This record gives sequence, C-alpha cells and structure tokens, in this order.
Amino acid sequence: MHLESFYLDTDKYPTQACYPFNLPVFKKKLRIPLLSPVTFFIGENGTGKSTLLQALARRCNIFIWEDNERRHYNFNRYETRLHLALNIQWSNDSVPGSYFGSQIFHDFTRRLDEWAVANPGILDYFGGDSLRSKSHGQSLMAFFRSRYKRKGIYLMDEPETALSPRSQMALLQLLIKMGQAGHAQFIIATHSPILMACPGATLYSFDHIPIQKVYYEETDYYNVYKKFLNNRKKYID
Repeated sequence: MHLESFYLDTDKYPTQACYPFNLPVFKKKLRIPLLSPVTFFIGENGTGKSTLLQALARRCNIFIWEDNERRHYNFNRYETRLHLALNIQWSNDSVPGSYFGSQIFHDFTRRLDEWAVANPGILDYFGGDSLRSKSHGQSLMAFFRSRYKRKGIYLMDEPETALSPRSQMALLQLLIKMGQAGHAQFIIATHSPILMACPGATLYSFDHIPIQKVYYEETDYYNVYKKFLNNRKKYID
C-alpha cells in the first residue's frame, strides 16, 4: 500500500458545533489502518463516508474537481477543513492520485470537451472520443480504464452511480486487476454489494461508532439483497 493509515485528531478541531466536526462518527479520535489495495467505506447516507473521503483527498494533496459556478447560500466556513485534523502515514514517499465524485463528473466531461477544442489530442487519453458522446455509464468506464493504469492512490465516491450491474462487475474486475498489479491503491465510498465483493478488500462500516471493520457477509447490503432475491414476493405483495 502507498498509504498505510490515517489518524483523525480531535484536538485539532476548530469547532465541535458545526459540520463536519459535529458528526457522531468524528466525535472521538479515529485511526484507520489501510490493510489492502482496495478499501471500502460503507454505511447509510449522512454517516460521513464522503466527508472523510474528501478530507483524505485534500490531506494527500489530491485535487478535487469542483463546479465553481455553483452558489452556496448557506456558507459553512468549516465544511472543507476536516483534512486539517488528519495525519497520514505513507509507506515510502507520497504518490500522485485522483478523486472521483459522481456528482462532479458531468461538469468534468464538459470542461474536457472545451479543452479539446484547443488540444484535440487530450481525448486520446480517454480512447479518442469525447466522453459526452457515450452513455453516462460508458463514459464512466472509459474514464476509469484510462485513469487507473498509472501508479497512484485513487479515491472514489459512489462510482457505481449510473453503472448497470454488468458495468459494476467490469469495474470490480478493474479493481482486482489494478490492485493485484501492486501499483494502484483504492479507497472507495460505496453502496454497491457488487463492488464490495472484491476479494481481499477491507470494509469499514460507518454505521458503527467508532468505525469498525466488517466482513462482506455481515453487511446490510449483502443480507438485504440476499433476502430480497431469495424471497422477493414477500417484499412486493
């Protein structure tokens, strides 16, 4: 692993009253060891998965693409400061990486087309065609296949968005292949039981306080889907 662990130090909090510092999962000091090439953050919406993922990206000096045209009417000056309380431990030197967020991918593809007007060769990196010429799921997979060939650490927030089950399985195979190659490390916030099935992956549940390592078969995702598929009439009658 390029990144071995990270530590959240509550003594460095600028406040305890405002988001994200007031989330229950961040109330106490937290240390997360990264034990495998693929690590998943799982849990219900609002538990802090994406918040911690973004803070980790900022602490690793990974750029987070943002749509600057969006306006914030209720400005929270603490919203993007959780990374200041994070301590990280690299195995050797730091490595480059990238952050993927499903909510900002559309704006990225639009800007990419604008850049390609002046430099058409930039599209060769993504297979030669505009990502917007494909379906949303196809453009996501084209992006993933091109980006994750390089050595680095890759943070992904709900990459399963807009992916069919078959495409999720294709992404799963990509995670397995790149993880086994030894040059790529993934930290992923997800709700997808397909992606969570990645062999050897570490799953951290944000539904527990403090955050706990869990096994695949212990997750609600696995058990809810299993119960539904085995006896779906019970849930739709």
